[in-house]
Amino acid sequence: MNIKMADVLLHIDENTSKEQRESLRDTILVLDGVMSADYKDDRPHLMIVGYDPDVINSSKFLSAVNSKGLHAELIGL
Repeated sequence: MNIKMADVLLHIDENTSKEQRESLRDTILVLDGVMSADYKDDRPHLMIVGYDPDVINSSKFLSAVNSKGLHAELIGL
């Protein structure tokens, strides 16, 4: 099996608490095709998501952010 991996950077517009960021990360991690999702506390507006583009489209990440009442932009890596 040949798995592709792409990365995208999410810029989250709102100020979020650690709990909100962890909840968002967990929501993204359960999406089929997502391999990783990570953020750093010293850069709370940014989250890097690693995913298989053959399985999931990066626009699904924006939907996940919106489901949490937040707004974000995709920044390609």
